[in-house]
Amino acid sequence: MKRAGLLTRDSRKVERKKPGLKKARKASQFSKR
Repeated sequence: MKRAGLLTRDSRKVERKKPGLKKARKASQFSKR
């Protein structure tokens, strides 16, 4: 597993790309509240 690709943004809070969403963070169809 390439740890370098995961530690690009933030090693503490790493969110992988969820299936069905554009990106891990920018999920238009998903809302926390």
